Amino acid sequence: MGDIAAGLLTGLSLIVAIGAQNAFVLRQGLRRSHVALVVAICALSDVVLIIAGVAGIGVVVDRAPWAVEVIRWLGVAFLTAYGLMSLLRARRPQALAAGEGAVESRGGVVAKAVALTWLNPHVYLDTVLLLGSIAGTHGTPGRWWFALGACVASIAWFSGLAYGARLAAPRLADPRAWQVLDVLIGLVMLAIAVRLAVGG
Repeated sequence: MGDIAAGLLTGLSLIVAIGAQNAFVLRQGLRRSHVALVVAICALSDVVLIIAGVAGIGVVVDRAPWAVEVIRWLGVAFLTAYGLMSLLRARRPQALAAGEGAVESRGGVVAKAVALTWLNPHVYLDTVLLLGSIAGTHGTPGRWWFALGACVASIAWFSGLAYGARLAAPRLADPRAWQVLDVLIGLVMLAIAVRLAVGG
């Protein structure tokens, strides 16, 4: 239980930080658009990466810095594009209907969720490298219990963020609120892209 608790707390401490992926999950939850699909993609991706890190793939990535660089610049490009799209969307508040919101295609939502997860360098650093290395300190059986706790943290967080967002829906019934939200999301994504480009 101690290993599970350690994995749960460590996983939450890493995933709760504001980022492009969390912002996207929140927005989908508020719009009630393909919520279950988005939660499944983000949570299952985290589970796969956490297991990969605990299994030792973190060592492989650590020995191939060029791979980390490629991932980093792909992330910078994607976050910049998505951040600019959010800011442009904020200029048209009439298109940001609250409640059900504009109909989004399943393919488009899947593409965004996958890109925000797998093109995000922080996801690899947090799940594969960091969680993988920390899990290794818990010994051969303990590392897998640690991984279980981290996986539960990810699933619980994305589920709570997406479905809990509906509680805020009444306050976000005004298109102006959507405009503010898109501006904040755009600025967060651009800030992350700049930080990645400058500091790696």
